[in-house]
Amino acid sequence: MNTTQDTTYYAHGTPAERWERAQLFFDAKDYAAAARVLVGLVEEVPEQTGPRLLLARSYYHSAQLHRAEGELRTIIERDPVEHYARLMLGRTLQRQNRHEEAESHLRIASALAGDFEER
Repeated sequence: MNTTQDTTYYAHGTPAERWERAQLFFDAKDYAAAARVLVGLVEEVPEQTGPRLLLARSYYHSAQLHRAEGELRTIIERDPVEHYARLMLGRTLQRQNRHEEAESHLRIASALAGDFEER
């Protein structure tokens, strides 16, 4: 497929159809294809957390860690108590060997999820 056809395929359909297509690609573990669908969707609806979070997860699973980090930081900037984005950011930073930086995000995610250590 050439680039124009490729872009047209991933951008085809309504936002709801593209969201469904992206989820199907993600569920099939074709994370790069899911990301290609989601990039356009996130550009169209930048305020929605769901598509951006799935895009970050797609980037994470396809080892595009810097891209995943960027999307996750955008989510957290808008919604500091989005615990799953915090958890993912911590794990993304760990995969980049940035363990010290990851630790604070993982602690916050744990607290937001209600996972408190017993003393």
